[in-house]
Parts: sequence; structure tokens; C-alpha cells
Amino acid sequence: MKYYFIAGEASGDLHASNLIAELKEKDSKAEVRGFGGELMEQAGMQLSKHYREMAFMGFLPVLMNLKTIQRNFKACEEDLFEFQPDVLVLVDYPGFNLRMAEFAKKHGIRVFYYISPKIWIWKKYRIKKIKAFVDEMFTILPFETEFYKGLGYEVNYVGNPVLDAISAKPAKTDFSDFINQNKLADKPIIALLPGSRLQEIKSLLPRMLEGTTSFSEHQIVVTAAPNIDEPVYEKLIQAYPEVRVLHDKTYELMQQAEAAVLASGTVSLEAGVLRCPQIVCYRMDGGTLFYWIGQYVVGITLVSLVNLILKRMAVKELLQHHCTAANIRKELNLILNDASHKKQIMKSYDELSEKLGEPGASARAASMMIDKLNEKN
Repeated sequence: MKYYFIAGEASGDLHASNLIAELKEKDSKAEVRGFGGELMEQAGMQLSKHYREMAFMGFLPVLMNLKTIQRNFKACEEDLFEFQPDVLVLVDYPGFNLRMAEFAKKHGIRVFYYISPKIWIWKKYRIKKIKAFVDEMFTILPFETEFYKGLGYEVNYVGNPVLDAISAKPAKTDFSDFINQNKLADKPIIALLPGSRLQEIKSLLPRMLEGTTSFSEHQIVVTAAPNIDEPVYEKLIQAYPEVRVLHDKTYELMQQAEAAVLASGTVSLEAGVLRCPQIVCYRMDGGTLFYWIGQYVVGITLVSLVNLILKRMAVKELLQHHCTAANIRKELNLILNDASHKKQIMKSYDELSEKLGEPGASARAASMMIDKLNEKN
């Protein structure tokens, strides 16, 4: 079979790479090509374009880069048409991927979607395009099956690939070994994970730094996204000489940290699975207005994956104008100095583990995809 993948950010690259590896294991004749990252390439995909050329977030950045986005669409359409795959496999990233789903459908190419767009938070109207252009949806969150059923659309729940990615990593090392290997101080760690997109890093990291560096008994360590150039971080942390930046150590850092301040997204779930107490941050253009619209017009009450799965505020969310250094400092103080508060977070993580179940999502998704493709042949 010939598979064309599109992933537009770091987490999509990770989970798509695991799925590609499983497809190649189960389909000896698999040919894979597409848009993504180095992890997908390492798994055996012929990389046509890297996602670092596609990651635009927020109204203004998208508006300012419209010509680049249009060129990316055109390049993808031409590459897809040239490759003529048996199936287009889309990984999250809905703004780009739903347009490509429409293009593929019009040209007789089957469309599978792996990792659903988060239409249960925002833009529920996208269900019309999903119903029209997506042949099979493979979901990774336990509540999505019920959500889509309520919209008259059947999905395939495969479990969460975060469990696969974490289980594939080596076991947690001793703290002393970790700090020695990474040339860190012998002090407890506060981890900062400001996201994988340039716009969110520039928005979140300054607030995270201001809100955390007053905890003098701890060291502050930032995780760098693989698609972001080093000078971006150097400029943002230049006023904080004690802060360190680590590359390719996200899971290892969260295993060692006493707390993490992180961008809303997959990393929130990763922190929950790794049992790292967390504060979830989110900011985009529009500030208070978008917060008001989300809360009172659209009805958004929770955004982090941990909270959505547990259906309550299990970990603190600081959204839009609430995402300030003062609020980060306040919530971090609770995690570090209030034992009962931390104990409640850990109890929520126990419940999260029960709901997520066992690893194996990538293998289950690959088997389902191959079966469904063979049914049509």
C-alpha cells in the first residue's frame, strides 16, 4: 500500500512516526511519503516538506504568512497527486489538513484521520467537512467516541499514542545521573515547556520565566522544540543567566521535575502520564475578548487534555489574560509548598491512568487502517 502522511507540528511528527513504524511492520510493501518531521523520516517516510515551514498559529501570524501557506497547499496538492497513494493519513493540524482532505476526496483518494482535530473545544462546525471528506477517523481520547456519536459520525477509538511514546523511552534515571549528564545544578527542577510553535513560545516563555525564577531553591530548565532555532531561546532567556535549555529531553525532564509550567496541548497529557504536577498555560491574539467568547458564547470551560478526560479542573489552567507571571507564581507555590494540593493532583493522575488504559495505540491504529484498506480492494 502507498500511504501519504501530513503532520504539521512536533507532537504530530512523534505520533505519526510511531504509526508509520507499525504500518511498515505489518505491511511489507508499504511506501510512505508526505509532509512532517525528522522522526517520520527516520521511521521510513520520504519527507517532502518539514513542518517547521508550516507552523503558523494565531490570526495575525496566519494573515502575515498567507502567501507561504498558499504555496504549501499547492506543493502538497502536487506532491499528493504525483504520488497517487492508496490513502491520505492526516494527523491533527486541521486548518491545513481538512483542506487537503477535500482535495484528496475530489481526486478519488481515500482519507483517514489519525488524532482528531479538537472540534470538541472549538470550531464544532468542522464536523461538516469531516463527514464530507474523511472516510475513517481514528481517535485517541476516550470521550471522543461519545462526542462524535452525538454528531452522527462513527469513529475508531485506538487508545492514546502518548502511552506508546513514553513506554518506548528508557526507565527514569537517578536524579544525580540526570543532572550530571545534562550539566545542571544540584537543585530541584522546575520545568518550562512553552510549546513547539514560535508564536506561542514568544508569548508564553517570558511570562513563565518571570513567574518561576523567584523560586531560588529550584533551578529553571526549559525544553527546546526541535523545529525552533537556538537563538530564539537565547534571546528570551538572556536576562536569566541561571536558566538552562535542554534539547530532546522532554520526557526525561518531566520525570525529574518537581513541577512543570507548560503550554496547552499534548504535553499536558504527557505530564499527567509521567506524573509531573503541572500548570497549563494558553495565550493567543485577542486576550480577554477571546476568553470571554470561549467561556460565555462557545461554552468552553476546560482546555487541557487531562481536565477534558477527567471532566473536571484536575490541573490548573491559566488562559489568556489569566496567564500572568503573578498567577504562575501563585499556582507554583501551591504545588511546591502545599502537600495536600500536590496529593490531589497525584490522585487525579491515578484516575487518568485508569481511563487511558494500556499502550498499543499505534499498533491498533495500523492494524485497523490496513484492514479497512484491504476491505475495499
